Amino acid sequence: MALKKPYLDVPGTTIFDAEQSRKGYWLNQFCMSLMKPENRTRFKADERAYLDEWPMTEEQKQGVLTRDLNRCIAAGGNIYFLAKIGATDGKSFQYMAASMTGMTQEEYAAMMLAGGRSPEGNRYIGEKTGEKK
Repeated sequence: MALKKPYLDVPGTTIFDAEQSRKGYWLNQFCMSLMKPENRTRFKADERAYLDEWPMTEEQKQGVLTRDLNRCIAAGGNIYFLAKIGATDGKSFQYMAASMTGMTQEEYAAMMLAGGRSPEGNRYIGEKTGEKK
């Protein structure tokens, strides 16, 4: 890691910065390819074969195959690109967000309608102790 990144200590948060962008470049390019109907058809016909056409890591491919969006984000995926996978599967963005939290789509919708998740426990580590970053 070349730069000091004080934002890396936010629990449960992966910041999509330049480093993550480089790490996930091919994963995100694959996702963008799903904007074309012919590519969605090819992907749906044989997911593994289509993924193998991309110079992605095995970790990234497994994240896509298992639809583990948290795994994809850890491997450099950007949620706005990953949304193309959900769209290809006929899933809403709300469904995808819910899957990342371990909630059902209905539970997630109810939480968001109630004002979203509590910020308690989601502060950066130094903020709890008053430590300056």
